[in-house]
Amino acid sequence: MNNKVGIRYEDRFKLERRVAITPQLLKQLKEKEGLEFYVEKSEKRIFSDEEFAQAGAQIVDDVRPYAPVIFGVKEMPAGYFEENKTYIFFSHTIKGQSYNMPLLKEMVEKKVNLIDYEKITNENGQRLIFFGHFAGLAGMINSLWSLGLRLKAQGIETPFLKLQQSHKYSSLEEAKKVISQIGFEIAQKGLPAELTPLVIAFTGYGNVSKGAQEIAALLPIKEISPEELLSLKKQKNPENVLYKVVFQEKDLARRLDGSPFELQDYYQHPEKYEGTFEQYIPEITILMNCMYWDSRYPKLITKEYLKNKFDPATHSLRVVGDVTCDPGGSIECTYDCTLIEDPVFVYNPKTGEVQKGFEGEGILVMAVDILPSELPRESSEAFSKALYKYIPAVVRADYSKPFEELDLPAPMKRALILHNGKFTPDFEYMEEYLK
Repeated sequence: MNNKVGIRYEDRFKLERRVAITPQLLKQLKEKEGLEFYVEKSEKRIFSDEEFAQAGAQIVDDVRPYAPVIFGVKEMPAGYFEENKTYIFFSHTIKGQSYNMPLLKEMVEKKVNLIDYEKITNENGQRLIFFGHFAGLAGMINSLWSLGLRLKAQGIETPFLKLQQSHKYSSLEEAKKVISQIGFEIAQKGLPAELTPLVIAFTGYGNVSKGAQEIAALLPIKEISPEELLSLKKQKNPENVLYKVVFQEKDLARRLDGSPFELQDYYQHPEKYEGTFEQYIPEITILMNCMYWDSRYPKLITKEYLKNKFDPATHSLRVVGDVTCDPGGSIECTYDCTLIEDPVFVYNPKTGEVQKGFEGEGILVMAVDILPSELPRESSEAFSKALYKYIPAVVRADYSKPFEELDLPAPMKRALILHNGKFTPDFEYMEEYLK
């Protein structure tokens, strides 16, 4: 029975600083469960090598010679996998993502076991282990920061200039304190008249959206409905209040035949629906895109709409915080995911051209792919805490047994995409992606 665990160095992104198992919980697992940990050296990880060593881990250059079960966060590189070993990480393969198909093919050839955090769910399909809440938190901080700098580039000074990008803060609480101060200043002095009413719209109502709304709640903000949004500009609005609108599925689409919207029908037959979000775009200042989307569903903002209907003189939209970051997806002008060190670009609706930074004609888009890594300590602690109870069983499981006899907790078994290099029943559809 295995008791050796590897924690690898994150090399997918320059500023990826998260870890799946924190030193504190590693120490508990070592003392209570007798697990033996090997941790790859890292100068950038939010928890230092010394912290892991003090918790009882052995610090090594490469965990592969020591551990048959290896935990990571983001994708592991080609050439990293060894036969019959078990890897736990976000593989980003379940939609057939083309850029990760070589990675998936290698794992099949090496006959590995792949557990994907994204598929660790309860019996109702709800995810149990995720970073989404922290993506929302960091995404909202970054979007407010982006708004301040975008407006400055347009000659408008606002209190948002006091804010920095999320990763510049030593803690979430430090960032929240600054935003609360900004909120107090807005409440006392108001915003420039040309910005009012300032509306922050949120698509979705899950963990990502809740995280973003938690940050927005630190400002003097009033919630209104999508219907109220459409008449907001016709009213006299105070300059010391912001407005918040949360869009659900029923606000984003309607049936083509005119019959009432039904949520389950929408999920099962999205081809029967058309998007309705474009009517709200002129009224929104910051759009926080926080919802799941795939190609079966209507887009929120198309390039065609931006080219033919977007009018910077009358439309309020300044910033899109595309937290979901699907290139060419629900926000079609998100041409690619951005990096923490280069987080924004301006999309020109008329030409379709993109300009990095805060200058240029058009709409600013913030689409950082690894937003939770901008709050690495808090996000790692929450993630590790949720993962903790499953780790001993994952490490000790006898993966040589048939899938039906494999002794894993049900949520982890549901997340097992590859078992000795073969797709498990729920993921057999992925074989098509490798052809």
